[in-house]
Amino acid sequence: MTPVVHRLEAKYHDRVRFVYLDIDDPRTEPLKRALGFRVQPHFFLVGPDGTVLQQWAGAVDEAQLELRFGQEFGQRAEPRKWATA
Repeated sequence: MTPVVHRLEAKYHDRVRFVYLDIDDPRTEPLKRALGFRVQPHFFLVGPDGTVLQQWAGAVDEAQLELRFGQEFGQRAEPRKWATA
């Protein structure tokens, strides 16, 4: 999944803030609990107010992520501070 996420990050870097959580780092536990982290990989699309807009648990097809990102951050979209973890 790493190459997929890196491609999306390269494409949407000006509109999305990508955040990576180390599953083995106990300092990330509060955020993982708040998001509802269950499996690895687990991706979250989080709005600027902290609301989880969508999540994908387990391996996900790049086309699914691309479709959702395109809906949120299409070519004409204004830059926003949104994140995935």
